[in-house]
Amino acid sequence: MTVSIKKGKAGGEIKAPPSKSFAHRQIICAALSGGKSSVGNICDSDDISATVDCARSLGAEITVEHDTAYIKPGGVVKNELFCRQSGSTIRFFIPVCLAVGGEFMLHGDKRLLQRPFEAYKDLCASQGVIFEQTEEYIRVKGKLDLSDVTVSGAVSSQFITGLMLAAPLSGKDSVIHIKPPFVSRPYVDITAAVMADFGVTAVFEDEYTLKIKGGSYKPADVIAEGDWSNGAFLYALNALGGDVTVKGLNENSRQGDRVISKQLEALKNGCAEIDITDCPDNAPILTAVAAANNGCTLYGTSRLKIKESDRGAAMAEELSKFGVKVEVYDDKITVSHGLKKPKEKLFGHNDHRIVMSCACLLTLTGGQIDGAEAVNKSYPGFFEDISSLGIKITQG
Repeated sequence: MTVSIKKGKAGGEIKAPPSKSFAHRQIICAALSGGKSSVGNICDSDDISATVDCARSLGAEITVEHDTAYIKPGGVVKNELFCRQSGSTIRFFIPVCLAVGGEFMLHGDKRLLQRPFEAYKDLCASQGVIFEQTEEYIRVKGKLDLSDVTVSGAVSSQFITGLMLAAPLSGKDSVIHIKPPFVSRPYVDITAAVMADFGVTAVFEDEYTLKIKGGSYKPADVIAEGDWSNGAFLYALNALGGDVTVKGLNENSRQGDRVISKQLEALKNGCAEIDITDCPDNAPILTAVAAANNGCTLYGTSRLKIKESDRGAAMAEELSKFGVKVEVYDDKITVSHGLKKPKEKLFGHNDHRIVMSCACLLTLTGGQIDGAEAVNKSYPGFFEDISSLGIKITQG
């Protein structure tokens, strides 16, 4: 899908979309509980649909009405799970499958299966459990003992979350040792908070040791928070000359991406230096806004290579079409400034955050984006929302 965006100033009031981070975890805990639960304020995005489908494969009966999922566990378990493009889905369900035991095939698109899974592969190898990764699926066979495990915290906190979600299935206490560095800690805090809502206690004994009390998930009725990571694009419209009020976000949220408001303010005040170690999803929109303001240097960027696209390289390519120079290093990105209207179409790189970042920037210059359908991964209503703020958008 190609979208054309007219130069314009966004203004008005808008509600932030629901948080995927909360919804993924809430749906999984509900599916693993002992009774009927509901998860409200969920978004009909590709990623959340993938988690719903996988929960159904593990026996949950799920009915989605409007923005609420009604979940009842205890159905027939199937051994094939379809994770689409969702890194959270596949990384959360791998250890859940291995805690259930048996043989499972987890399918996903090519880019997803190119992302790193060594943390699970190494753990399986240490316990004699089969872990086979191909370009089309991951096959696991056996049962993991999660009573005392060690996992790297350097690549993604999703591996830690996956082990946390799976640990209660044994009914025994579990300990997870995290090898530093420990990146994206706020996402682990979200996991612990969601597990607590479903009756399971997960606490840090020290900075790198998690203890999960034995027991089982209890049914609960919960509501997903508003999403700071996608709300970031709405906030960014203000840093690009707009006047937008974003509703539905918890200022005291555990979401690490809530720092976006302070980061955007720093970009307006000069050539900022920003560490994104705990909020890597903010990187694309920060580079876009920096290009329109005073430039910036981002640190802690090494993991951008293993997202839906190589996000540093993707933003460098697209910003070059605006006449902006971006230099990408192993763990640092520098962005210059001085925006010109692009003379060619932008490309979405099959990455929702690249598309939304470019769309925000085009409100200053006008232009087109190919591959704009990538927003369906997390925020299918994005273009409708910014249209409601006065930005003229056409498709085709």
